Amino acid sequence: MVEQKENLDLIWGVGPIGREIGRTYQQTYHMIQAGHLPPVRQVGQRYVASRKALIEFFTKEAAA
Repeated sequence: MVEQKENLDLIWGVGPIGREIGRTYQQTYHMIQAGHLPPVRQVGQRYVASRKALIEFFTKEAAA
């Protein structure tokens, strides 16, 4: 059951995603719209991201 919780570690909404990556709501929204946050997907009218995918994305960017 713990493994399933890790797989469902989702962040819903632009504001919470922005807080996770240290950006404002507007900065995050523009990053999503410009395609600079590929791990973020739109579901209906909301955006969702996996915390793990965001960490991996920024870890790869820092290493490059």
